[in-house]
Amino acid sequence: MLASLSCCKTLLTLRRAALPLSRIRVHLRHPRSIRNYAVKARVRCFCSAETSQHLVEGNNWVVDGDGGRSIKGEARKKELWLYNSMSRQKELFKPKVAGKVGMYVCGVTAYDLSHIGHARAYVTFDVLYRYLKYLGYEVCYVRNFTDVDDKIIARANELGEEPLCLSRRFCEEFHQDMAYLYCLPPSVEPRVSDHMPQIIDMIKQIIDNGYAYQLDGDVYFSVDKFPEYGRLSGRKLEDNRVGERVAVDSRKRNPADFALWKSAKEGEPFWESPWAPGRPGWHIECSAMSAAYLGYSFDIHGGGMDLMFPHHENEIVQSCAVCRESNVRYWVHNGFVTIDSEKMSKSLGNFFTIRQVIEVYHPLALRLFLLGTHYRSPINYSDLQLQSASERIFYICQTLHDCVEVLCQHNVAIDKVSVPRDTMNCVRKFQNDFMTSMCDDLHTTVVLAALSDPLKNINDLLHTRKGKKQQSRIESLAALENIVRDVLSVLGLMPSSYSEILQQLREKALKRAKLTETVVLQKIEERTSARKNSEYEKSDAIREELAALGIALMDSPDGTTWRPAVPIALPDRVPETQMP
Repeated sequence: MLASLSCCKTLLTLRRAALPLSRIRVHLRHPRSIRNYAVKARVRCFCSAETSQHLVEGNNWVVDGDGGRSIKGEARKKELWLYNSMSRQKELFKPKVAGKVGMYVCGVTAYDLSHIGHARAYVTFDVLYRYLKYLGYEVCYVRNFTDVDDKIIARANELGEEPLCLSRRFCEEFHQDMAYLYCLPPSVEPRVSDHMPQIIDMIKQIIDNGYAYQLDGDVYFSVDKFPEYGRLSGRKLEDNRVGERVAVDSRKRNPADFALWKSAKEGEPFWESPWAPGRPGWHIECSAMSAAYLGYSFDIHGGGMDLMFPHHENEIVQSCAVCRESNVRYWVHNGFVTIDSEKMSKSLGNFFTIRQVIEVYHPLALRLFLLGTHYRSPINYSDLQLQSASERIFYICQTLHDCVEVLCQHNVAIDKVSVPRDTMNCVRKFQNDFMTSMCDDLHTTVVLAALSDPLKNINDLLHTRKGKKQQSRIESLAALENIVRDVLSVLGLMPSSYSEILQQLREKALKRAKLTETVVLQKIEERTSARKNSEYEKSDAIREELAALGIALMDSPDGTTWRPAVPIALPDRVPETQMP
């Protein structure tokens, strides 16, 4: 049996001692820049303190009803429930080793740019990763790259490029996409091409144990040896997708038998093996690499619902063929992104790459859109929803930007007595909504809805006459800003700089409207002049013209400004600007 290798470094533990509120001061530091993150994402190693700093720095002091305990302390009291695809029900999460979690997520096949179906999967498991760390677990998060595959070879031949060079290039593009989407780097990112010895060794053991057979240099797994095959998906052997990633082979004993090793064809990359020069089948790689880094029994295996059958079914039987004690405690699958209720995929040709979408929408807007639906439910991609997410992200960042501007002028010590009761009630309710919803199978939709109350209270304190006169106003702002920032960090929605993101959101809105800021400012001047001259119809017409393009005008005693908004009467459709 393959020797199980545990994670070779101690991961950052997010446990913090509860601090007395009298010692807490307002912290205004922000996470590292996106550029620095992109560099970090390319290093296949464990997350460092720098990588995860924004999850713990200065945010986690929020009190409960008794006062004085950190939100981290309260988090550890909550019980996390996850939907287990194997049992088809939500189950209380109990890791194999107390305080530690091993999680394997199937990565991309690196032959093209990733689409937003991929984005959904990796944003989902990034949130799970962040939340597990937030609860105080040490997490070894393994996400692989498939860099040897029929699709890679076909694309490389098409482009006249070496297959491994092509896959290496698209692995780097994927890292960049994940950096854009604020996804933390996993603990380890193994590639198939780096793990041939482990893969070949596993195939040998499967053959020796009587679960596979050889055919002219090819090796096939015999599914008839496993009566339990299909228990994860509930599908039968005859439902296996014949020809999935491989040509149909009439030599097989059972049409559902799948390749563990494929002898090389002329012009294909190959590795030496006991059977013939060749390369591994698709499924064996994940069994070998998960065993190498997490052992044969670990806590969470994740991926999209489309991988449940046959890929994850095949992983299960392969691993059990080597080690009968092999067991994944929780199988977690995310739902599809759909276009007109049809699954988005490269094979169907109805996909949009992450790059195409973020060309006209900010990556944080895309991430918010993906988190706005529960991870197991399908999301129907639409321009309207991306516009709404853009408007919401702008509102969140503008609110926090204005709050920080005020807090920067003060250095106030906070204790539970100094924060007014109504503010503390708002903080406690939001904290409870956050913990309750996330512990209930990651209900991010409820958390995002619950953000409205603390953000509204911040705006009231900043901008209304009553709010500006409230006693202990600064302490209230600090308490609200802390809890909002803490939650946004767990959701991966915490920007590196509020002002930078606000400017980027404006630029994206102008691009969608096909306007320049100079033109918008000229329109504002025209409208201001029309209002002074009592030309109210002209004034209203200018406002409506801009509103139809997604530019909302905001009047105040200091003048008129503009912000991105959902265009008036925008049809709910996929924008032509994003068509591949």
